[in-house]
Amino acid sequence: MTSTKFIVKLSRVGARGPQYVSEMGKLVKTTSERKLALAMGKYTAQDAIDSIQSASCTGELIPIRIPA
Repeated sequence: MTSTKFIVKLSRVGARGPQYVSEMGKLVKTTSERKLALAMGKYTAQDAIDSIQSASCTGELIPIRIPA
């Protein structure tokens, strides 16, 4: 059985490559390595996108399969 989790991919204006959310708290930390991205549920990921999104940054949900 597998479950679906989501990672948040950020595209920033002027950034060379995509960034992924690696840690959430008062501040959201990002990394450029997908392997270090934080896998989270859909609603948590959507909340992260809503809190980060601005004119210079757009977020995208990337679904991944995790074996249970």
